[in-house]
Amino acid sequence: MKKMKSNQKGFTLIELVVVIVILGILAATALPKFVDLSGEAETAALNGIAGALSSAASINYSACAAVNNDTTGGKCVKVEKCSDVGPQIVPALTLTTSSTPYSIAADTTVASNGATTNCTLKKGSATATYTIVGAAI
Repeated sequence: MKKMKSNQKGFTLIELVVVIVILGILAATALPKFVDLSGEAETAALNGIAGALSSAASINYSACAAVNNDTTGGKCVKVEKCSDVGPQIVPALTLTTSSTPYSIAADTTVASNGATTNCTLKKGSATATYTIVGAAI
């Protein structure tokens, strides 16, 4: 009788089951962290837009100061309320108090030329604050 050689290669069923169970436990603990990232990403994007609006208002105020608040030359835009800054960024953003994708809490008015006020930008449940500077009032 010939003796057969047993040349086993690979993993046993128990080893494979243990690896699958460990991967399942790791996935169950890591998944909630990744699910929560969408809310944080929406807030971060909204903060970026709010930063752009603040910068646009400041740059516009500087341009207005350079041309003595003359809005006819195209370098100065009148800014007296929160919604006036939206068209100054690219792409232009229409800011209203209605529930558009990006809306403002209230269309607050700036008291005078050079005065500042805080505005609240909203998208869904996320909010961000930006500051406007009154120009050419």
